[in-house]
Amino acid sequence: MSKLRTAIIVDDHPLARLAIRGVLEKQRITVINEYEDGTTALEALTKTAADIVVVDVELPGVNGVELVEKLRARQFTGVLIVVSAKNDRYYSKRCAQVGANAFISKKQDMENILAAINAAQNGYSYFPFFLEAPSVALTDAQRLESLSAQEMKVMGYMLNGLDNSQIGDAMHISSKTVSTYKTRLMEKLGCKSLIELLSFAHQNKLT
Repeated sequence: MSKLRTAIIVDDHPLARLAIRGVLEKQRITVINEYEDGTTALEALTKTAADIVVVDVELPGVNGVELVEKLRARQFTGVLIVVSAKNDRYYSKRCAQVGANAFISKKQDMENILAAINAAQNGYSYFPFFLEAPSVALTDAQRLESLSAQEMKVMGYMLNGLDNSQIGDAMHISSKTVSTYKTRLMEKLGCKSLIELLSFAHQNKLT
């Protein structure tokens, strides 16, 4: 892979963008643009070339995993580095599956972005959290911690018996978006049905 010289940052937190920019610019990588949401970034990246895209997992609109998947579907060949505020094995695995080059926790040293870039330039992926102990089962507490704020809200409404339409109205989102949140949270919690979710909630004193 040729020298990586340009980057785009996609993160809805200004301080996070500033920290990522600082790490990249230390290596003389030019940040050509920053975006706060996945939808705008996806549109821009169809017109603007960049060697590296650093993207947060939890974004308004198209989330980080979906952004990576859509970019790869559109034949984006640059380096895709996903960052997250959580040590989230679920997202780490999903990012690897959809074509990301790396997954990094913001709780760790952000200099790991440079390690990810170096790995990509040498033809390797960088998923330290996922690879540390892939065979270790997550505890219920870890599964709950992996849920986003929106997923927690949806779960609460599900446990109260609301259907997709009612949840959508309460959260001011579409029924399709509700379905996406439901699928994601059920997978994260390891539940295959509402009965299993109710049992999980009861065991963890959520109801």
